[in-house]
Amino acid sequence: MSTASRLDVIKPPEPSRAWTKQRIVGYFLVSLWGLAALGLIIFLVRAWNPELFSRYAPSYFSGLIITIQLVGLSLLLGALLSLPIAYARDATSKWAAWPSYMYVYFFRGTPLLAQTFLIYYGVGSFKSPLEALGLWWFFRDAWYCALLAFTLNTAAYQAEILRGAVKSVPSGQWEGADSLGLPRLLTFRKIVLPQALIVALRPYGNEIILMIKGSAIVAIITVYDLMGETRRAYSRTFDFQTYLWAAIIYLAIVETLRNLIEWIERRITRHLKR
Repeated sequence: MSTASRLDVIKPPEPSRAWTKQRIVGYFLVSLWGLAALGLIIFLVRAWNPELFSRYAPSYFSGLIITIQLVGLSLLLGALLSLPIAYARDATSKWAAWPSYMYVYFFRGTPLLAQTFLIYYGVGSFKSPLEALGLWWFFRDAWYCALLAFTLNTAAYQAEILRGAVKSVPSGQWEGADSLGLPRLLTFRKIVLPQALIVALRPYGNEIILMIKGSAIVAIITVYDLMGETRRAYSRTFDFQTYLWAAIIYLAIVETLRNLIEWIERRITRHLKR
């Protein structure tokens, strides 16, 4: 057999470019999305109101800062709270395992909006006892109530993310460290946790994005975050462009976070691709 004929034998088949039914439907749907996006851009260009934008742009910026502060602090505090919760979930003592299970079950099984209302309107209704305990200054402020609700909610999700990531690390890692006489805490910090964080990165990123989008509910309890400022701008102008601006800002934040998470994942997993 000649060299040319051998190359013909081992040459992989080229992918089919036939216009199948699925391919036609796919192109049609993508075209519809493209036309919708083009129409939205044309509308925004034609209806652009520089005076309206310059009037409310500072308010949108201040609302964005409040959103970032609220979500950032709640994620940080939730991460600290998730560590003991994740540990207690797998504890041998039922006095530690059951309360942590019920905590995770409640905050993952109920809407974040309901949790926010329970803290702001429910706990806040006990004004006299809270004043006696010196806690009324906290629960009378909508921003602090939102921060507490978001922290408790994300702690439950982060605890399960961390717990699942740690469980995904093979038990042989623990056994190998034990055979070398390494302390359990050192094994967890130096061997298990770095591997678990690689697994947990994507779920953590999804949780951050969900918290960013879910933070819009605080506008209902009079916190003037990005959505709160949007609602106020619309109530004064009755121009639904104000909501389009907010949607674009949220989309830009989510897309930036998505690309950042992908970059971090590429950086921390580059040794696995060699």
